[in-house]
Amino acid sequence: MRWTQTLIPSLRNIPKDAEAISHQLALRAGLIRQLSSGVYSYLPLGFRTLLKIIGIIREEMNRAGASEVLLPALHPAEIWKKSGRYETLGDDKIAFKNRAGHEFVLGPTHEEIITDLVGNSIKSFRDLPLNLFQIQNKFRDEARPRFGVIRTKEFIMKDAYSFDVDEKGLDANYQKMYDAYQRIFTRCGLKFQVVNADTGMMGGKMSQEFMVICPYGEDRVASSEDGYLASQDIATRGNPDLKTPAPQAPAPELFDTPNLRTIEEISHRYKVKPSHMIKTLIFMADGKAVAALVTGDSEVNEGKLKKLVGAKELRQADGHEILEATGAPVGFAGPVGLKIPFYADWDILGIADAVTGGNQKDKHMKGVTIGRDFTPTATGDIRFVKDGDLAPDGKSKLALTTSMEIGHIFKLGTRYSESIGAHFLDEKGGRKPAIMGCYGIGVNRILAATIEQHHDLKGIKWPEAIAPFAIEVITVNHADEKVRAAAEKIYEELTKAGKDVLFDDRDERAGVKFNDADLVGIPTQIIVGERSLKEGKVEVKHRQTGETKLVELHSLISSL
Repeated sequence: MRWTQTLIPSLRNIPKDAEAISHQLALRAGLIRQLSSGVYSYLPLGFRTLLKIIGIIREEMNRAGASEVLLPALHPAEIWKKSGRYETLGDDKIAFKNRAGHEFVLGPTHEEIITDLVGNSIKSFRDLPLNLFQIQNKFRDEARPRFGVIRTKEFIMKDAYSFDVDEKGLDANYQKMYDAYQRIFTRCGLKFQVVNADTGMMGGKMSQEFMVICPYGEDRVASSEDGYLASQDIATRGNPDLKTPAPQAPAPELFDTPNLRTIEEISHRYKVKPSHMIKTLIFMADGKAVAALVTGDSEVNEGKLKKLVGAKELRQADGHEILEATGAPVGFAGPVGLKIPFYADWDILGIADAVTGGNQKDKHMKGVTIGRDFTPTATGDIRFVKDGDLAPDGKSKLALTTSMEIGHIFKLGTRYSESIGAHFLDEKGGRKPAIMGCYGIGVNRILAATIEQHHDLKGIKWPEAIAPFAIEVITVNHADEKVRAAAEKIYEELTKAGKDVLFDDRDERAGVKFNDADLVGIPTQIIVGERSLKEGKVEVKHRQTGETKLVELHSLISSL
């Protein structure tokens, strides 16, 4: 490919709205351009890298025994309502009605669609196992698109789905996908971690995320020296065994807090540290109100609370339910005198004379101490972990790292095969739901993650496996006939030899071309100049190491 015949609009300056390094360099190197918020076009260099990534994914999916399909991006809303996820998607879904008044959803994922397809295609256990995958654009109305192609409204995803007759079959397919993901990300040149994770909207009994450390990621990973590794969504901590200090106040006392509802407002007004306040949040557990108590500088982890309560379903209470449960509007709940079951985090045991809500409008309470003024139904670990928390082993400390998810695998079980309908007849003629697994990869995120891990001050340093081109031929003085002729010959011979070559045939200053070459990050640069040609040589530079050497023209092809 000749530079003058393709679209590579490189930029000298960093765009003002680009925060992430990968966003800055993808724009400057001419890989992408924004059409609207969270919507990007991939230009020739960017698209070639995506195709290289997709090629690796296809190879490893085929190697793992998966077959490729292509499913519709346009889904009838009824199928999402059938699974119960239509409401769960909330404002993230992009939905509309067609001219006939039928509602459709632009697919953010395809569990419902693949389950419907397989359910209408299989009859008996002899039709299983199956593992089907696709690579396709997905859509979500992301509230805050940021960091270029890391968080977008339209994104490219590889999603695979396995169907088995039993748990043993699911375990085998899950392991195949786990191993395939390890190979995919390694081949793409990424350093990654595999962490236990929350199943979230997808459902199922377990999941694992493939994460890369990245300051622009949306996830946090908790780790400890003893090898503990988990997403912050499900990470647990050791019991600190706190003892409650002796209270100084003789009894709790109400005080006026007109229109002050939040921890931040009370803390600022009365100079009370959030860690010395008790935050009381009301939830509905299986239809009944319960309260969760954490310190003011902590957030309730609903998954942990659900487990401690022993509830099947848990959600935050609305304003009417909070008023009924506490006698006060939102923002004034507290544990003293509360008539509903309430569950306290371990941290509450470590504070006395705390400030809490007063269960009255515009009232809070000070001097509150656990054990004397209230007794929780149970205590436990119900908050998200923080840096420095005691690790589950009770010895080491937890550290939190900001990370970006590039892959996620799930054991779904029968969540979708039962609701959508994917049944088979077993060996005894009994009708059973297929056991499902789900396996996703963010294709465009691999592009961004690779740039994050492979760059320097000059630009991108692509791993060879996913570089848009393997070799770039650069003329130092394109106006010189001998230089131009030598470069043309090198380009033609490399192309005939099956090499992926970009020829910078622009009549530009050498400095501009060298800067652009380092910016776009092609792994090998062949620099053709008058001085080296007189010696029958060209300069070869390796972008990853910066190493340069002079190579004889007659041995150039073989040396590469």
